[in-house]
Amino acid sequence: MNHLVCDRCGRNLLVGEAVRYEVRIEVKAAYDPLELTSDDLRGDLRAEMRRLIARMEGEDPAELERAVYQVLDRDLCMACRRSWTADPLGRSSD
Repeated sequence: MNHLVCDRCGRNLLVGEAVRYEVRIEVKAAYDPLELTSDDLRGDLRAEMRRLIARMEGEDPAELERAVYQVLDRDLCMACRRSWTADPLGRSSD
């Protein structure tokens, strides 16, 4: 997103364009409400934490963050805004 060209088609947005559109997409991991049982609390919680930390070792921290939460900002021209809002999931291209 540089505000100068449409991130979808590459059309110039500032010269000769009356308007540009900003799209913000928030992607976040969806979790069901956590239900703890007495069995869960009797388990070895420290061992579970060590296991989770070991699983994440060597992983890219930025990728781990994106797996949980990510914001995408994009600039669109008028034509791409029309097209994108009509089919934001791209189903018509399937």
